Amino acid sequence: MNRADTLDRVAGRTILLDPDGRILLFQCFDPAQPESPWWYTPGGGVEPGETPQQAAARELFEETGLAVEPEALGEQVFYNYAEFFMDGVLLRQHNHFFLFRAESTEISTSGFDETEQRHHLGHRWWSAEELEQSVATYFPEELAGLVARLAR
Repeated sequence: MNRADTLDRVAGRTILLDPDGRILLFQCFDPAQPESPWWYTPGGGVEPGETPQQAAARELFEETGLAVEPEALGEQVFYNYAEFFMDGVLLRQHNHFFLFRAESTEISTSGFDETEQRHHLGHRWWSAEELEQSVATYFPEELAGLVARLAR
């Protein structure tokens, strides 16, 4: 693999909880491995001049239709580093997670960009217990415990 096939980036992500303490996750796939989908939180790459918190708020709006001021996300609640492939590119990503409690489960994915639309399989709200019992792949791997702690 050459350097052009690698993307180092910082991402702002949101742990979006509904009134029942369930987390919203999106399911997607890498076209190179369509048989291995995974679930992930709303969020994405930080754009020039943005903080991870601002990126998380922007991405939350784009991916769910929820307009939230960055400050409403509060302080970072979790951080991780992940490496994964998407469309033949190795993403080396520093993920900054923020918490937001939604008042309803109504969302709109109409703001997905072309790439997100192409890779999106669906979304659902998960309880910590459902995550713990699931054989599905989701990220971050610590999510079940994190949701259980934050939902309290």
